Amino acid sequence: MSEAAETGTNAPIVFGEEVAAARAAGKPVVALESTIVTHGMPWPRNVETARQVEADIRAHGAVPATIAILDGALHVGLSDATLERLARAEGVMKCSRADLAFALATKRPGSTTVAATMMAAHAAGIEVFATGGIGGVHRGAETTFDVSADLDELGRTPVCVVSAGAKALLDLPKTLEVLETKGVPVIAYGTDVFPAFWSRDSGLAAPYRLDTPQEIARLMAMRDAFPGHGGLLVANPVPAEAEIPAGEMAGAIERAVHEASRRGVSGKDVTPFVLSFILELTQGRSLETNIALVRNNAGLAARIAVARAG
Repeated sequence: MSEAAETGTNAPIVFGEEVAAARAAGKPVVALESTIVTHGMPWPRNVETARQVEADIRAHGAVPATIAILDGALHVGLSDATLERLARAEGVMKCSRADLAFALATKRPGSTTVAATMMAAHAAGIEVFATGGIGGVHRGAETTFDVSADLDELGRTPVCVVSAGAKALLDLPKTLEVLETKGVPVIAYGTDVFPAFWSRDSGLAAPYRLDTPQEIARLMAMRDAFPGHGGLLVANPVPAEAEIPAGEMAGAIERAVHEASRRGVSGKDVTPFVLSFILELTQGRSLETNIALVRNNAGLAARIAVARAG
């Protein structure tokens, strides 16, 4: 069913049954992207992980809302059958801000990146979103101008994004500089350093630190006092038992980025290529770390959403 009028947007939105019930009852909801299902992990780990992440959110008292574009509508909350259909599908568009309306207008299936998920979550009235790692400034961006739309979206759309920092294949110092320029508070959760996806410590100081979901919820409430502000980024380190230290990852990242350049991979194809190449180089270890950090972020996002609702 479309609830465009109720959500204050003209975009066609279809709410899943669980999400619709949560909205009616005023229960906390956490948005989830779908690119991790279609482009981030191989079958069947993609659908297994998606189901586990949704279960983690429920276990912490919130309702999961995985978002995708299907049949010309934004689907906010997928049934188990639809989630598996998406996980098995081929030719699914990877949708960022520039692609979202195109996929809807042409009725092509699409999965949502961080930027598109933020857009859809805000349109659906969802304030908290859990992901793996955000996109950012790519290495060599001073000549390629390759900067993820995620940063612009964080600067404009009022959604709290919980991630394990930015993907470590990026230029992390430049990514933090752009976030500061766009007025995005970067909050490290329980640490003084900015995490780097697979690794707990990027070697960069975190701009801010908070230690409880309640503190983050209070920050969100204070941001509400200033209309027109964008989102905030919560950088949640991967659990210590699952991390791959930055020193170990550095060589694999360099090789993967070099191979992407050698093969002429560019634009939105860079990140999935590099992640896949690193998966091979680490003999699957990076995937296990990726799953651990996504689940960790989902749990924290649910706790923030519960605190926010309270």
